[in-house]
Amino acid sequence: MSKKMKIALGLFLAGIIALAFTAGCFIGVNDAPQTDFDIVEQAWEIILRDYVENEDIDTEALAQGAVNGMVEALGDPYTSHLDAETYQLSLGELEGSFEGIGAYVSVKDEQLIVAPIADSPADKAGIRAGDIILEIDGQSTEGMNLVEAVLLVRGPEGTTVALLVLHEDETEPELIEIVRAVIEVPSVDFEMREAIAYIAITQFSERTAEELSLVMETLNQQGAAGIIVDLRGNLGGTLDSAVDVASFFLEEGVVVDVVDNEENHEVYSVRPGGITTDLLMVVLVDEYSASGSEVLAGALQDYGRATIAGARTFGKGSVNVLHQLDDGSGLYITVGRWLTPNGRLIEGEGIYPDYELELEGEDAIQWAIDYLRSN
Repeated sequence: MSKKMKIALGLFLAGIIALAFTAGCFIGVNDAPQTDFDIVEQAWEIILRDYVENEDIDTEALAQGAVNGMVEALGDPYTSHLDAETYQLSLGELEGSFEGIGAYVSVKDEQLIVAPIADSPADKAGIRAGDIILEIDGQSTEGMNLVEAVLLVRGPEGTTVALLVLHEDETEPELIEIVRAVIEVPSVDFEMREAIAYIAITQFSERTAEELSLVMETLNQQGAAGIIVDLRGNLGGTLDSAVDVASFFLEEGVVVDVVDNEENHEVYSVRPGGITTDLLMVVLVDEYSASGSEVLAGALQDYGRATIAGARTFGKGSVNVLHQLDDGSGLYITVGRWLTPNGRLIEGEGIYPDYELELEGEDAIQWAIDYLRSN
């Protein structure tokens, strides 16, 4: 795989957010009309030649500003310019550990939404899934993009960050101080609920398939009669991981179809040869199940392999590529959309559950257990 490009579908970058859908392929970029580049070059030359204090011009900062301006002009919340430090941090996220508060951040309705990782500093400090971040260390998040927010929230172990958050269904914000730590993020949590295997997947990282494989090997020994896969609050992960997870539950077929700006289709199919199961399944989702979660839920729903229950999912159906630029910085850019096996476009729509539930937490799990027992 190229170290300078990574294809992604996730919402998340640089420690709080997980880069999604990594794959080892390149996508060509159309050349813009030469006259457009002429304008940029012309402005560059005029600034260097005529600016009154041109001897003090930081050309590196000027170039960074030009890239930031182009990205901002796209108006896409999932396209971002990462400085060199952030780019390197984002690569480390795929391994499943980082320094920070232990939460995922997404953008919805132009607001920054946070979801804590269980038992993380954010969780213990009182951050709740669905909280809106209003300020970070006193700085308003209005107009702030995803990467800017991540950079402010991330930080070395032992340091403190203050978040002003608005909890769901509350009118007064709360200021919460969180001490950052090294966050180890196992992506699979498993336990038997009587004869039902309960599997919570918190993200799709590079180690998710290995963790899930260990679980799948024990199901027969545990006498499992059904499976609950809990994707609530799972905002995404790597493409290889999402396809691998789907391959535990599907014997064949397309998992996801990626379409670029020239209508080229790249199909990712079930990977045969591994452990599979045909046990009855319920997949729990909510409005914070996004990207890789939607790929898995959409594929299982299209094939009738699982019953999807909960709330309509986030609706993140865009495909992103992470390029490394020559100065070490990165450009995270939306390059396509993905479709479910039946050709459904998820961007802005989400996955509609087979059963819409108003239940939360353990109540939703109990509903799934009862449903599996009755079937």
